[in-house]
Amino acid sequence: MTKNEGTVDRVIRLIIAVVAAIAAIAVGSGSVGGIILWVVAALMAVTSATGFCVLYKLIGVNTCPRQ
Repeated sequence: MTKNEGTVDRVIRLIIAVVAAIAAIAVGSGSVGGIILWVVAALMAVTSATGFCVLYKLIGVNTCPRQ
């Protein structure tokens, strides 16, 4: 797995993960909306931590400055 996310992209994803987690707690973790927000938070956190996004790979996007 080669990285395909730049630093700014990773920071934005981490911020989205935190906001989604807070929103999930606010709407109720067991509700449908809460579960969806937890999934979004998990996906954003994992892609931020690894620096790799499968969707970017599929559509040919690369925001990582080094190759």
